[in-house]
Amino acid sequence: MSVPSHNTPTAKRQDGREGRLVTDDGDIRRLLKATATIAVLGLSPKPERDSHRIAAYLQQQGYRIIPVRGAQRKILGEKAYGSLGEIPERVDLVNAFVNPTRILPHAREAVALSPRAFWMQTGIENREAAEILRRAGIDVVMDRCIGVAHALLCK
Repeated sequence: MSVPSHNTPTAKRQDGREGRLVTDDGDIRRLLKATATIAVLGLSPKPERDSHRIAAYLQQQGYRIIPVRGAQRKILGEKAYGSLGEIPERVDLVNAFVNPTRILPHAREAVALSPRAFWMQTGIENREAAEILRRAGIDVVMDRCIGVAHALLCK
């Protein structure tokens, strides 16, 4: 496992808790039930894209969706932001629909936002990003679809 660079923030949460790699269905169910606001990195404005369909589904289930997509003003009726750093409110979970090779900078940016969890969609797994997030007290889910997990575990 790679060691984060010296300039990567790694402060734990105020309660001193280190984040966990979350794989257990019961833990994922609890995480989803404790979540109200989800920032969706890479949320497409195109209804046929997976990111749009899954975010719309989550919105229909009662979650507040915050789109994070440069050059967009609104997606799914919500104000879109160009980066996680621009979001002015509390976010419980960051859901990443981005190219796996670009996940590391987003993980570093998420540390400042301090969400409860950072969720990497199916096909996205990055151990270095997970370690940075965990050291900052952020739980991590990798290579799993949040929409499928919700439909299976929270109905």
